[in-house]
Amino acid sequence: MSVDSGRQRAHAVRRLRDLLRGAVQGGHFPGGQLPAEAELMTSHRASRATVREALALLRSEGLIERTQGVGTHVVIKPVQTSLPEAHGVIKPSRTSMLNQRMRPRELDRSVVAAPPTVAGRLGVPDGTPCLRLEYVALHDEEPVAVATNYVLFPEAAQLRDTPFVHDWYRLLDDAGVRLSDSEFIFDCELADAPLASVLGIREGVPLILLEQIIYDLAGRPFDLAFIHTRGERFRFVSRGHEELS
Repeated sequence: MSVDSGRQRAHAVRRLRDLLRGAVQGGHFPGGQLPAEAELMTSHRASRATVREALALLRSEGLIERTQGVGTHVVIKPVQTSLPEAHGVIKPSRTSMLNQRMRPRELDRSVVAAPPTVAGRLGVPDGTPCLRLEYVALHDEEPVAVATNYVLFPEAAQLRDTPFVHDWYRLLDDAGVRLSDSEFIFDCELADAPLASVLGIREGVPLILLEQIIYDLAGRPFDLAFIHTRGERFRFVSRGHEELS
């Protein structure tokens, strides 16, 4: 096989993997059952080798499983969340994971001196007292994310003793804390040993890292969060539109 033909085949495998991965993650296969190899070959005009390599990549990600005599089926159904809901700026839909479908497992809730990075991002002097609230987010009793929030006073005083029952925005609401804006920085990383242990995954699994700042009604930043999310368990959905003049 020539170098060019090898590259073409690699690209064909990647493209098919992307198409199948999107369908798997989007729940587009009825009952979670993928079509047979022959059907995938026909519908995607791909060779058997290309189909098998693409399926092998999805299997290595832990998204599908192949069983002799049964076929190929989906083993992971990710949580789909709209970005406005993830920001906490709109009321979650009835089916949203942010509508009482999650629960936390608290790891820490204590008042600490704000580390320099936290102080700098929130615009306060180093060592300013803040509430550190760290938790594992569970969905269907499975850990899907671990978050560490650093919250300034006076909001910290409202949160310090409020029962944490569902998601972070519900906690803020229960504590009477109102927000005006929130912003995310999206990054990615591979799970190290401590994160893998907390999330119940193997080291090296891709994670989505979100840094979030939440602002009060006056536009003052009061909450900085570092959120490590399992990449295969979450899909963030965003849609924009152009305003016509």
